[in-house]
Amino acid sequence: MSDHGAARAFLDGVAVDPAVWELRPDYRAVVMIVEGLTPHAGTARTDELLTRAEEHARARLDHVPAEEIPHIAAWREAYRAFGAKPQRTRNSLEALMRRAATGLPRVNALTDIYNAISVLHELPVGGEDLDRYTGAARLVRASGDERFLTTAHGEDVVEHPESGEVVWRDDAGVTCRRWNWRQGTRTALSDTTQRAFFILDLLDPMPDDAALAAASALAEELTALGGTAEPPSRLFGRP
Repeated sequence: MSDHGAARAFLDGVAVDPAVWELRPDYRAVVMIVEGLTPHAGTARTDELLTRAEEHARARLDHVPAEEIPHIAAWREAYRAFGAKPQRTRNSLEALMRRAATGLPRVNALTDIYNAISVLHELPVGGEDLDRYTGAARLVRASGDERFLTTAHGEDVVEHPESGEVVWRDDAGVTCRRWNWRQGTRTALSDTTQRAFFILDLLDPMPDDAALAAASALAEELTALGGTAEPPSRLFGRP
């Protein structure tokens, strides 16, 4: 997958199982591939972006509790729909908003950028190393026997999602549990990632235009790392 056409084919193959749309017919996503990235552990630009995100979160949370921010509230309801307890396993947007109030982590340039965009635009964003994918990306309700690679107490471990849990997966197993709660280590972004796959999740009441604006902001920041100036993307929802 080294050219624009192959990237577009991958995006066109991203699929959502009808059982997921039965839970949330309003679910939509923007998916995007950025190639030609120059690895960075972090830059002054990404640190400035994170600082802006932290200031945004503090200002937001000064006026409304995190769980009452409209898009966070919508994701809490989505989690309850498949049996997750949102106060225990928070959607990635809520987790970042709460953490941003006291300081976001500095991980690597790619992760720092999409975390900041998530907070600034108030929607969950996930990033994956495209070269570590096996087959198509799809959002499904888990059977419970899928493999999910993660770490616990500094050791690599294999977990299995709960039956009925909403997960992103490829042919090799789960890439992200509970829709957008925790990403696995197998496809995680790193300082050596040169081709990245991003997922921006949205539910009502967030309009499509807001998610597309977030994707545009993400693409703009990633071009500073040498990424494609107009990365291929796709907005999709229930057929």
